[in-house]
Amino acid sequence: MNLDSLKESDDIQDLRGSSRMATGGKMGLGSLIIAAVAYFVFGVNPSTTLSGLNSVQSMGGSGQAAPGQVKQNDAQSVLASKILQSTKEVWSAQFAKQGLRYQAPILVLYQNRTATACGTGQSAAGPFYCPGDQKIYLDLLFFQQMSQQMNAGGDFAQAYVIAHEVGHHVQNLLGIEQKVAQMRARGSQAQANALSVRLELQADCFAGVWAAQANAKQPFLEKGDVEEGLNAAHQIGDDTLQKQAQGYAVPDSFTHGSSAQRMNWFGRGLKTGDMGQCNTFASSTI
Repeated sequence: MNLDSLKESDDIQDLRGSSRMATGGKMGLGSLIIAAVAYFVFGVNPSTTLSGLNSVQSMGGSGQAAPGQVKQNDAQSVLASKILQSTKEVWSAQFAKQGLRYQAPILVLYQNRTATACGTGQSAAGPFYCPGDQKIYLDLLFFQQMSQQMNAGGDFAQAYVIAHEVGHHVQNLLGIEQKVAQMRARGSQAQANALSVRLELQADCFAGVWAAQANAKQPFLEKGDVEEGLNAAHQIGDDTLQKQAQGYAVPDSFTHGSSAQRMNWFGRGLKTGDMGQCNTFASSTI
């Protein structure tokens, strides 16, 4: 991607190295993979994913910092900041077309663990969105994990991950997340899993819509970028991760969608740039 012309976001909290983060031992990539698979495949709550791997020690503060408090200007945080700002511009325009006002989420960069409105956020859970405080939590080590352990490297793969979490924020603002949570609570585990899959696939589609709209306004995609994004969607499909973790897939336990489904819905958003094409809940087949 060529991001030179894109602006950085003010909606960043960089807690890396801050005493406000929860303290504790560092996580190795092995532990990260175990918990990330648990989260992406089995839908384990980020606040409890590592409870059996590492105990959470006392908090050094609230885990909060003022938006715009960017302490480190490394390449990955700059990329994350620019992607976040780009999603803000795209979704502000999309919401305005519907007579709505878009409120951007805060992106929290942290290391190891930190306090969130959804419990203790732990890097081993992978990136996640917390509807309670409308923040996206990201340990940038996850991008290294994607490249080295999931075969999903590349800057557009990283952008896809951030845009997917922003997609969950869009769902939250539109009331979709709340409705799905209510439906999941009333159904069986299998029905709850199926609803979670549709929620995740819609977030994938929203990520594609962002990329299409942003690139149409100010081209930044380069040769191979789309393939990077689609490959990332494939590599974090439930079936692919389950086969890597246990040698076989259990479709009834899927919570995020198969590799083919994730590629399909991300690709649909990329191709159409139309959020109206992302209604996974109205589709008879996904």
